[in-house]
Amino acid sequence: MRRRALAQSTIDAHPSFAVAKRRVRTLLIMELEIARQVRAPMGSRKRVVMIAHDNRKHDLLDWATYNSETLSHHELAATGTTGKLLADALGLNIHRYLSGPMGSDQQIGAAIAEGRVDLVVFFWDPLEPQPHDVDVKALLRIAVVYNTPIACNRSTADFLLSSPLMDEHYAPFANTTTGAISPVRTGAMTDP
Repeated sequence: MRRRALAQSTIDAHPSFAVAKRRVRTLLIMELEIARQVRAPMGSRKRVVMIAHDNRKHDLLDWATYNSETLSHHELAATGTTGKLLADALGLNIHRYLSGPMGSDQQIGAAIAEGRVDLVVFFWDPLEPQPHDVDVKALLRIAVVYNTPIACNRSTADFLLSSPLMDEHYAPFANTTTGAISPVRTGAMTDP
């Protein structure tokens, strides 16, 4: 027992150990500060991305048509084919990402990580295998990591769109369980 105490006091007294302890303490303090930060604040005009798999495009189109007045007050984006269908049906300006299998999931995931997306409406088909299934899972994961609201069905989309927070400035808390750093809010969904 005495030997262990002596060994521990020798380690504690070593200069490099003291430096390491200070570094660890500093890192812990920084981590706590990051955890206390809020995610990039959302303006009253939300940046909404809409995505739908082939079997769910009609559902998303119905939902968007029903909510077109509310959606018209926000900045809209969608994946390729879905964006064209929505723009034609709603007569609204919709930024179009690539088609799903061509990389839109990565584009949207990057936009979420960079703080350029406030809300995702993603009507995906859990019963149909997708050629880009891994990308779909990655997009769902990144939305959770960056604490971005994501609706995967009509009921959730209705709740989110009808929330009083849709038309107000809102500063969501950073997701403290994942260690993700809050992105810095950058203007529009499109790159400059």
